Amino acid sequence: MQAAEFTRAVAAARATASSLGLTADDAVVLHDSSKLTLRLLPCDVLARVAPAGDRSLPFEIEVARALAEAGCPVAALDPRAKPRVHERDGFTITLWTYYEPVPPHEVPPADYARALARLHAGMRAVDVPTPRFTDRAAEAQHFVASRDRTPDLSEADRILLGDTLRSMKHKISAYGGAEQLLHGEPHAGNLLTTADGLLFIDFETCCRGPVEFDLAHAPEEVGRHYPGADQELLRLCRILMLAIVTTWRWNRDDQLPDGRRLAREWLTELRAALDRP
Repeated sequence: MQAAEFTRAVAAARATASSLGLTADDAVVLHDSSKLTLRLLPCDVLARVAPAGDRSLPFEIEVARALAEAGCPVAALDPRAKPRVHERDGFTITLWTYYEPVPPHEVPPADYARALARLHAGMRAVDVPTPRFTDRAAEAQHFVASRDRTPDLSEADRILLGDTLRSMKHKISAYGGAEQLLHGEPHAGNLLTTADGLLFIDFETCCRGPVEFDLAHAPEEVGRHYPGADQELLRLCRILMLAIVTTWRWNRDDQLPDGRRLAREWLTELRAALDRP
């Protein structure tokens, strides 16, 4: 979040919690990018804050409630507040349960695969309108094609990313794998180790596609433990995923710390993946 908005966003989150009878004397920043994630204390609430008009938070609330009702391993909304988006001082705010991390902090691949399989099983029973995974690729293609949005991307890398996004999107669609509701980005940063077990967070990226598209975001070993995963389809999905996330790092407005270093590293990984038989 831009520095000029940061202080106001924190104040809006604290004021929202206070208006609901939750004491929020302090706020600890857990994550700061396009959205702000805060741990409010001493009430111990996790607040997600976005600029007013952001549509992802209402969507995330809808998906999270449906997944919880389906018995999926997902983080819960804070039970002390109504499950809705709160509006204050030009920001939208959602309030979630804060989970204290427990060891092990590095999840064993087999446990990770079981948790993701449970999530996917529950998702098959949830009917929520979402974009298809190809829409994610198309959005990345738009950024690659726009020199205004990705001004620092070299011409050779622009061609590489554009060609990869286009070809992988078509290859995966033509593969004919079964599609369902997906998390969209179930990487290790979106998986919590808690006293209640492994729980997934951040559902704003939900989309429809083959389960292999979700698996592509997890460590490689997880895919070997996931029941019934098609390893060739997973390979194609990994290449597409790498092209998508690399594109985001070249966005001129990207706020991920050290994002450009990652962008260069991932371009190297992408070339290696494309050269691999």
